[in-house]
Amino acid sequence: MKKFAIAGAAAALLAIPAAANAQAFVQVETGLDSVSVDGESDEGVNYGISAGYDLPLSGGMFVGIQGTVADSTVKECASDVLTVGDRLCVKTGRDLAAVVRLGTSVGDKSKLYVLGGYTNARIRATYTDGVDSASDGANGDGFRLGAGYQYDLSDRLFLKAEYRYSNYESDISRHNAIVALGAKF
Repeated sequence: MKKFAIAGAAAALLAIPAAANAQAFVQVETGLDSVSVDGESDEGVNYGISAGYDLPLSGGMFVGIQGTVADSTVKECASDVLTVGDRLCVKTGRDLAAVVRLGTSVGDKSKLYVLGGYTNARIRATYTDGVDSASDGANGDGFRLGAGYQYDLSDRLFLKAEYRYSNYESDISRHNAIVALGAKF
């Protein structure tokens, strides 16, 4: 038991300098959202907020975590031409993600990185027959992969461009091209 306590204390002491250089951030983001279901896609605007924490490694490398809460304007509606008032709409809902980022510094003000992790998205369907309406939603679990570029505007502010690919259950996938404005603290 003493060996584990000593090893834990040594690991904590070694982590203190790295944690002192760690960088927390928050960002607002928007961009293109292309959602594909069974090979057919619709596009809209993605918008949301992300927060994370980057920990420097040796040689200009870093590792970090990032959580995202986003939504989208992607919506597809169809009406029955034979029955007046019948309308079915399918809309994307909130998208939650938790990813790990691994990257490197490129010069004094830039970072390149890749990311991967878990995502959970909601899809909502609404049916109206002209008199009554009903709606239902379902969540889909999946994985997210991506890559990005970050440019520091100052010690505290940055711009980011990021590509994200998400793959969910039931042959649903999503491509995002995101731009973000963030603050480090």
